Amino acid sequence: MPIDAICLAGIRSELERRLVGMRVDKIQQPERDTLLLSLHGNGAAARLLLCAGTGNARAHVTGAAFENPASPPMFCMLLRKHLTGARLTAVTQPERERVLDLELEGADAMGEPCTRHLIAEMMGRNANLVLTEESGHILDCLRRVDHTMSETHPVLPGLVYRLPPAQDKETVFEVDPADLPARLHGANPEQSLDHWLLDTLAGISPLWCRELAFRAYGDTEVPARTALQRDGGAALERETAALQDLVSRGDFTPCLLLENGEPRDFSFTEIRQYEGFRTCVQTADFSELLDRFYTERDRLARMRQRSQELTRTVRSARDRTARKLELQRQELAATADRETLRENGDIIKANLHAMERGMRVLRAYDFYDPDGGEREIRLDPAKTPQQNAAKYYKDYTKAKNAEKFLTEQIASGSRELDYLNSVLEALGRAEGERDLAEIRQELAETGYLKRQPGGNGKREKRTVRQPMRFRSSAGLEILVGRNNAENDRLTRELAGRQDVWLHTQKIHGSHVVLVCGGETPDEASLREAAMLAAWFSQGRSSGSVPVDYTRVRYVKKPAGARPGMVLYMDYKTLYVTPDPALAEALKAE
Repeated sequence: MPIDAICLAGIRSELERRLVGMRVDKIQQPERDTLLLSLHGNGAAARLLLCAGTGNARAHVTGAAFENPASPPMFCMLLRKHLTGARLTAVTQPERERVLDLELEGADAMGEPCTRHLIAEMMGRNANLVLTEESGHILDCLRRVDHTMSETHPVLPGLVYRLPPAQDKETVFEVDPADLPARLHGANPEQSLDHWLLDTLAGISPLWCRELAFRAYGDTEVPARTALQRDGGAALERETAALQDLVSRGDFTPCLLLENGEPRDFSFTEIRQYEGFRTCVQTADFSELLDRFYTERDRLARMRQRSQELTRTVRSARDRTARKLELQRQELAATADRETLRENGDIIKANLHAMERGMRVLRAYDFYDPDGGEREIRLDPAKTPQQNAAKYYKDYTKAKNAEKFLTEQIASGSRELDYLNSVLEALGRAEGERDLAEIRQELAETGYLKRQPGGNGKREKRTVRQPMRFRSSAGLEILVGRNNAENDRLTRELAGRQDVWLHTQKIHGSHVVLVCGGETPDEASLREAAMLAAWFSQGRSSGSVPVDYTRVRYVKKPAGARPGMVLYMDYKTLYVTPDPALAEALKAE
């Protein structure tokens, strides 16, 4: 989400508390729209990230690693000239806009004290970073904006910096909540309340317009008419006043919103509207929140990009296998009537004395019909009666052999399809390049990818990695495989025969082993292991997932089966709800 003015108020307060008084040591521009200011002082050090990218404009202290270009851009060089060694004296948010003003005191080229302002505008496509003198004259900016690009807000060296033109509406900071019910009477009665709030108030994001509607009336899309009918807008007045009070007190609780474990949004306090569909995870401060959100989002985007080629390869093989299976099933269905072919041969053979060459149809008594009717059998006039009978017998034998062959092929193809779907599931859960490398290696070993030789022309040696480790609330170790090859190794080599093995029922996912050495595990540990099995599976977005469990000694790998494919017996089933917070809490160091 774009940072709104309320969220920026919390960020400003945090940066002021942490950074004011520190000096700028180093300035870097690792990406076109991103600056990194390394600061030290007050007995600490910090790196301030300022980003003016479309869709990810922000400011926060970061711990993320960035790779710098070989030669710094011109704007970076200018900032180094004017700001290196300067002390940060103030962080302000002019007129509660989506703008941060960093005031820095340093020295000019002659060594005389001077003040500079580094201004971060965080307004979507118009985001920018601007360096000004104390007088307000612009020294330079990340993106130069002339009068042809914007008549109302040009940003060029030499011009006096002006704030972006204000929106023609009150901000959520200054509106009187008691006025909102009266204004609501003038709204389109069919317009949803959240859209009306977005059109009426500045400084508030669409997320929080929906949240106000939900907190007031229990529905994010409640129409203005319904709000007026219920209480004349009193609940909206109450919730808006509560929001203003929260902002005025600075009582912020940064929250990261996760969906299926992936970051989807963030807020300056708890969000209630998703009611379990998204998980709200609190962070220590705004810097941790934004670092986690954007770092994880960018990592997932890079992962998806890197895994696209592998995913295309596997999907192509999966679709090819599925099409082949469908054709084989159709051919198998056609063999179901093979007994009729044998019966036709028998009837022709019994009526050879009444037949002659050149006949096209034989109508004869059907001794296979319980009612004793006639059967009409088509003949090849170019063949003798004996040859026609032989042809039906031959077709019968061919259909009978085809049934056996096709049944075997369909069983093999179904296992192959199941395996390919399991690889796709593992690709969807891959968290890093190492996970992708292991899946590539597995696909090479199963013949879906060409092997990549090492530098000396030899085959690359398989990398061996320990499975993911967790520890139950009772202290029992829980091991989880990341992919098919790792599942194989976990179940067949690492697990003890008396340990408990878990897997989602008829759903692709990780093998999970609860290490208990033959002892009966406590119920809480067993349920936690089952929840991990559900989370690391295709069922992670479901509300209730069946998880089978048994002792490892009852799990067998069929001869010639693909990696990760097993059979098991003597099992029981638990129904659990996947929980990403539990997976994070149980993770072992």
